[in-house]
Amino acid sequence: MKALLIILAVLFVTLIVVLPLVEKYAPKDDGRSSGNLSRFVFPLVAVLIIAQIVRYYFF
Repeated sequence: MKALLIILAVLFVTLIVVLPLVEKYAPKDDGRSSGNLSRFVFPLVAVLIIAQIVRYYFF
């Protein structure tokens, strides 16, 4: 139980320290890259659903 609390405390402190740094130094997005990525989302979701159906029925 003590190890779990230590791990959770380290993760919490890391989030508090790393999140502001990532937000500060992250490159600004102009919106074009998200448009390119959004066209891949639905096909990947469809592939994932088919893979899960195959896994459920055959394995």
